[in-house]
Amino acid sequence: MAALAAAGALLAGCDQVNTAVDTANSTADKVSTCTQALGLADLNPLVDPAKLKERAQDKEQRLRSLASNVQDNDVKNALLGMADSYVQVQKEHIEDAGVVAAWAKRNVAKLDALRKACS
Repeated sequence: MAALAAAGALLAGCDQVNTAVDTANSTADKVSTCTQALGLADLNPLVDPAKLKERAQDKEQRLRSLASNVQDNDVKNALLGMADSYVQVQKEHIEDAGVVAAWAKRNVAKLDALRKACS
């Protein structure tokens, strides 16, 4: 009977260790994803419009890839929101400085949402 109780205690301890490891992995995943995503959150409007759209497409794809690999739903949603903003850049007439300024203003709100989700 004592051996059975000891085995039960050992298994309960293993579950706690597994939960702690899963939490640590999830936190590391979130930190890594957030770091990468925040590094993508720029776009230089002073380059050739075709190059700008190409960069926006790359950033959109990378953000979606990060979103597909992160467990935290708030971070995932923030990443997808940012990815969507880069899709907007690809569709806009980016030659117009007013369009770039409007996009930048919208993107700041999405970037703030990502920072909040990452904290």
